[in-house]
Amino acid sequence: MNSLADIPLAILAGGLATRLRPITETIPKSLVAVAGRPFIEHQLEQLQREGIRRVVLCVGYLGEMVRDVVGDGSSFGLRVDYSFDGPKLLGTGGALRQALPLLGETFFVLYGDSYLPIPFAPVAETFLKSGKQGLMTVYRNEGSYDTSNVIFADGRIRIYDKKAKQPEMRHIDYGLELLKPAAFEPFAGREAFDLAELLQNLLSRDRLAGHEVTTRFYEIGSHAGLNELDALLAK
Repeated sequence: MNSLADIPLAILAGGLATRLRPITETIPKSLVAVAGRPFIEHQLEQLQREGIRRVVLCVGYLGEMVRDVVGDGSSFGLRVDYSFDGPKLLGTGGALRQALPLLGETFFVLYGDSYLPIPFAPVAETFLKSGKQGLMTVYRNEGSYDTSNVIFADGRIRIYDKKAKQPEMRHIDYGLELLKPAAFEPFAGREAFDLAELLQNLLSRDRLAGHEVTTRFYEIGSHAGLNELDALLAK
């Protein structure tokens, strides 16, 4: 298997973070304080512990502030590059496509508000064995931490839909993906699009692998999630 040091990771950190206002009116979500430090510092340290060595930060709103804090990543034992949205919001999919020149042939994708305390190596191994263009990690949450949006059975993602909820959905998109650049080809004519659309497209063409994890996720996308992670990391 490729070493995790060879697989870059893109962090989607360009959103407006409207759910965290008023905190995010003057700072981007990545810099929101968690256990006394900017969230991005906890995120980068956890990635470094997992063996990741190259990170590309996809930034938009107040992205220069993130760059001022993180710099080139050397203080975290990482190499960090930046891909800026530019004047128009590109959506999570469009932002990733813009960053492709920095990402190479296989790369992880992580949301800028997710804290995922899992080993990354088994996820990469599943993906590389699958021969697919993408992989989604899933977690059986039974609606506990957010609305379930995946039907996962026999090691395969059967249905993924954030909008059309079905009672059989027991799993949720955990927030860690692996992708190859070929996954973006169907979106060649689109400027702005969502990562969820790209994942659904891969699934419809049987190009999406699934990997189930058993450790819950944490997120700072809401005030409740922020308070919960703050309590966890303060320990």
